[in-house]
Amino acid sequence: MTPHDPVPGVFADRREAGRLLGGRLEREDLGPAVVLGLPRGGVPVAAEVARSLGAPLDVIVVRKVGVPFHPEVAMGAIAEGGARFVDERLMARLGIGEPEFARLEVRERVTLDERVARIRARHPAPTLTGRIAVVVDDGIATGATAIAASIAARDRGASLVVVAAPVVSTDAVPRIARHADRVIGVLEPDDLGAVGVYYLRFDPTSDAEVDALLEGRDV
Repeated sequence: MTPHDPVPGVFADRREAGRLLGGRLEREDLGPAVVLGLPRGGVPVAAEVARSLGAPLDVIVVRKVGVPFHPEVAMGAIAEGGARFVDERLMARLGIGEPEFARLEVRERVTLDERVARIRARHPAPTLTGRIAVVVDDGIATGATAIAASIAARDRGASLVVVAAPVVSTDAVPRIARHADRVIGVLEPDDLGAVGVYYLRFDPTSDAEVDALLEGRDV
């Protein structure tokens, strides 16, 4: 494990992780940015990052497309606005064809579209044209959802895309870097495992918490 700064091996919760990540990003001197959390768990982290940077907070809604026989492993991801990422190398290694991905993508897009409709009814998406987009999650293992979000931000006109998380697998960094301009983590372990092990408290984030944070209310 190679932390950039002397921080504990685990974070107390997402808010503490966000404050540490925000401090890391402050030193990057990115300029005016829009912070985009990945719902749901990335939003509490992103809220603290936005506070540190003095930047507006929004989201990019994403959905993992999991391997059929191992659904927690992402073979791709989709994002609002039609963005998609397909890990063709992984699919070839596992013998999964495009028709199978497309079948699962249709199912996941139903859930994605429902979440987009719910969030955007209350929180319209801001313009990203010519702006710096900081895509934030609570942890990045494979990088699939971060890549889909990066593609979505670029499609919306972001001039620079930065992907940031409190913990980022070193394996994921070069994959994400093909789609984002910068990849920044507080911790970058060689063998990440489950993101939750890096947090003392890793409770699920609710839709109500996401709404409150986007409205500037504390939770």
